[in-house]
Amino acid sequence: MLWRLARDSRTLDLNSAYSYLLWCRDFSGTSAVARDSSGRTVGFVSGYLRPERPGTLLVWQIAVDESARGLGVAGALLDGLSARVAAEHGLSSLETTISPGNLASERLFTSYAARHGATLTREVLFAAEQFPGGGHAPEVLHRIEPLDF
Repeated sequence: MLWRLARDSRTLDLNSAYSYLLWCRDFSGTSAVARDSSGRTVGFVSGYLRPERPGTLLVWQIAVDESARGLGVAGALLDGLSARVAAEHGLSSLETTISPGNLASERLFTSYAARHGATLTREVLFAAEQFPGGGHAPEVLHRIEPLDF
């Protein structure tokens, strides 16, 4: 199901179906899904705690089914996951990478920072030329901190 949502987003890098299954098994504590009233999965956020910065949640991917876009699902997923991670592990910052031009993700994380009274900083984490085969935009690291839950 997560693989389908990532594929249908048309903006996320699509990983193998196998990787999404492993992610659900190994990182379920730092990931979340959203379901509609019929129980159908309409969104997910996947992340992990950075080993060298255990108070930092890195959001790997977030996707919302087209039928649920514009309803606040992505923001609710981020807020709910952040609160859960904070309660279980402590949380001082959130990171994600966004390719230039992904305005929906820019707005999502900018509004998340504003809701939590945190500062958002940006820096290129991986330049386009670091990706093999070319054709990949740079990945800009967005760091949101301090977070206080």
